[in-house]
Amino acid sequence: MNSNQLRLMAASTGALLLVAASYRTQTPRVMSDTANAFLASLSAEQKAKAVFSFEDDERKNWHFIPKVRKGLPLKQMSHEQRHLAQALLNAGVSQQGYTKAMSIMSLEDILRQQEKDTVGRRDPEQYFFSIFGTPSEGGTWGYRVEGHHLALNWTIAKNRVASSPMFFGTNPAEIKEGPRKGLRVLGREEDLGRDLRMALTAEQVKTAVVAEVAYKDIFTMADRVAALKGQPNGLSAAKMTGKQREMLAALLDEYASNVPEQAAATRAAQVKAAGTNLYFAWAGTAGKGEGHYYRVQGPTFLVEYDNTQNNNNHVHSVWRDYAGDFGVDLLGDHVKANHAKE
Repeated sequence: MNSNQLRLMAASTGALLLVAASYRTQTPRVMSDTANAFLASLSAEQKAKAVFSFEDDERKNWHFIPKVRKGLPLKQMSHEQRHLAQALLNAGVSQQGYTKAMSIMSLEDILRQQEKDTVGRRDPEQYFFSIFGTPSEGGTWGYRVEGHHLALNWTIAKNRVASSPMFFGTNPAEIKEGPRKGLRVLGREEDLGRDLRMALTAEQVKTAVVAEVAYKDIFTMADRVAALKGQPNGLSAAKMTGKQREMLAALLDEYASNVPEQAAATRAAQVKAAGTNLYFAWAGTAGKGEGHYYRVQGPTFLVEYDNTQNNNNHVHSVWRDYAGDFGVDLLGDHVKANHAKE
């Protein structure tokens, strides 16, 4: 069978894989099968752009600003290959996460019109797909989907999945005019955070609000290691009422539910293990349309959200894992296990 036939066969399975990634329990097997189908559709020239060694430093070189990246962009793929790329994206997120990701990509068209962009800076096809290592169900490898306001990183090792850093952003946060008026891709992240802030008592607000003016952006930005200086500040969950802790849990569940069932369960386990050792911090005011920032810190993870740019209509949000970004903890376990066998 020649390379053209292989690519054609891989492309024909695109729709089936997309459905499978939507309805089956997400596992490393689904991810590896989908990644290999995508790779089989690529030419040698395309593979040279899309594939890196697992040890390549590029694996941790992530960002969410509009710029040309390494990897294979959608605009350099055929129609069939784009279906397979979308299936690969879908294999790493939940249906909720997939809807957010595709909607974020589509916002580039809105920005192109608003900014009268004629140089291609705003382009819904400028999203890059990269695979690190050799995809296999029980092996160690990873992949990334990245572009403006979207930076999704996965590491797979010994049938376990790490899914951070995971960044979602939107500009505009709310479309103000036109046929898509009213769309808020990350509206629940904003509403659930504000609902919790508004549910606090005046005394609790004194602790929870850590700055009167919202920060210009998230603190961790695109740092390779998630770290905040000093001890966690803000309001401890231990000092919240039962109802307020339920609201905090709902906020964290929104972030956890962006990933497939297996990865979501890992995030939920982190939240459960933290118990009341969680801190909710708010900066800025709480009125709709006003600049605001919040974060939730736990012993093993961090959620950050900011909406201050473009007249408070531009959201950045991220889930970080202190020990697990880029699968660092999984890889550590993998090394220990191999050394023990030796």
